[in-house]
Amino acid sequence: MTLQIARKRMKRRSLLNLLCGLCCLALFQQPPDARAQSSNQRINGTAVGIGGRLGGRSVPFTLIANNYTPPGQVRELNDALRRGGDQELLQTLSGMDSGRIQIGNGVGVKANAIIADPWGNGGTKLTVFYERNINIYELRYGARSQDYRIGYAEIFLERNGRGQGTLIPAARVRLKNGNTWEVEDFGVFPAKLMGLRASGRVLPT
Repeated sequence: MTLQIARKRMKRRSLLNLLCGLCCLALFQQPPDARAQSSNQRINGTAVGIGGRLGGRSVPFTLIANNYTPPGQVRELNDALRRGGDQELLQTLSGMDSGRIQIGNGVGVKANAIIADPWGNGGTKLTVFYERNINIYELRYGARSQDYRIGYAEIFLERNGRGQGTLIPAARVRLKNGNTWEVEDFGVFPAKLMGLRASGRVLPT
């Protein structure tokens, strides 16, 4: 699976090709005797805001991956987006659970989908989608941000477990050309994920 970041009218959009690399998860397979073990992957770092909701702030960031989203579920998400846009995508995401994402010091929210692909020289790329919480202000005053109900993170880890990435706390997702996802940020710029360090690993189910 490949991902490109494009800038357009002071917003960044991520182009996610869903059909490329659906079988890449096989690279993460472990020997049969390891499958009985239970483990997860924990990634800690800092989210540094450039604009929008996190502008000028630095907060702790944690991603806990209990499992990676299999190719079959990735296809389900693509089909949902094709049928009914990001509203249908959100409904399908709500039934998935790959771990937990924490931005700041709170308990965080469920990381609905965590898609893993090989990257670089033995590294890993993680693409994360989650259903974000809508706050009282947005509900009471009908803020336009209500339409941006999906959170998105893109993480690049070196083989030593260190890395960096991008966080879009409020996003919309559109389907282009049948298999390409366009992720639009509500704010001016996504936040940067810096000083990431991963420990543990996700074992196949």
